[in-house]
Amino acid sequence: MFEIIRPMEIEKRSFEIISSVLADMNVTLDPENEPVIKRVIHTTADFDYVNNLVFSEGAVKKGIEALKSGCDIVTDTQMARSGISKAALSSLGGQAHCFMSDEDVAAEAKARGVTRAAVSMEKAAGLTKPLIFAIGNAPTALIALDELIKAGRLAPELVIGVPVGFVNVVESKELIIASEVPHIVARGRKGGSNVAAAIVNALLYRITR
Repeated sequence: MFEIIRPMEIEKRSFEIISSVLADMNVTLDPENEPVIKRVIHTTADFDYVNNLVFSEGAVKKGIEALKSGCDIVTDTQMARSGISKAALSSLGGQAHCFMSDEDVAAEAKARGVTRAAVSMEKAAGLTKPLIFAIGNAPTALIALDELIKAGRLAPELVIGVPVGFVNVVESKELIIASEVPHIVARGRKGGSNVAAAIVNALLYRITR
């Protein structure tokens, strides 16, 4: 027989189970990073993220302060954008952007022989508000971000770098880890748009719940 649980209790129970498993693993998390790590585990059911997630010093605090100030978020997929809590973000004065489907981005990417993700990051550099980047799919987005940052064209409040896959994924993440930009990165091959959205939401919920 399945236990009948009210919908509002499911998330609470899930986090209780996560905490219990971590206790059994003798894992003690940094209190500042704990809500982010637990929400990623909740999203993926993958406890490897305890070790995979890399936080630059003060990354969570910097991300929260940026969100409180009404910064916007740029994603590399519509899926990541869709997964971000729009109600929480808009309540703080922020907006989520994804330029991947824009006709001008597609046309320029084709003309130059580069990915739409890279051109999307260049387009984002034209936004005037402070920005958090949540990258869950395209390593070329992280590579382009690194180039734009080094060229002085972008100064992100935070880069969430969690693309998933095999080609240039590990290398692109290491570029961000080695940089001075505030970051939360899933080291290695794991990640995804759902993970990017989960990290954003973890930061948002620290403010709005």
